Amino acid sequence: MARARIDSGIGGTAVRAALAGGDVSRDTSATAVRFLLQVLAENAEGNTVEVRVPPFGAVQCIEGPRHTRGTPPNVVETDAATWLALATGTLRWADAVAEGRVHASGQRADLSDYLPVWTETIGA
Repeated sequence: MARARIDSGIGGTAVRAALAGGDVSRDTSATAVRFLLQVLAENAEGNTVEVRVPPFGAVQCIEGPRHTRGTPPNVVETDAATWLALATGTLRWADAVAEGRVHASGQRADLSDYLPVWTETIGA
């Protein structure tokens, strides 16, 4: 069964709210994270790298060898705040890795060519 798709209007509103800070609900944060993961998966189609943002979501992306069982050889994992910053361009990939805010394993687990996935000029 196909995964439910987040409408760009709803996703964009959630992203803007999450970036504005303040008292953002868990549901809004979850929608923002899942929407930005969805955009990444659409922009970098494939199944070589698994990007995880627990507890909100994970996607497989980037062309290359398909992974189907167990722990994938190329994994990127980070928290929601870091993912929002990376995906919207307020944090550079190299800085996040250097600061230990991203755990990236595998030779293809570098998202720098695919970020940011959303800004006000390219976003919803």
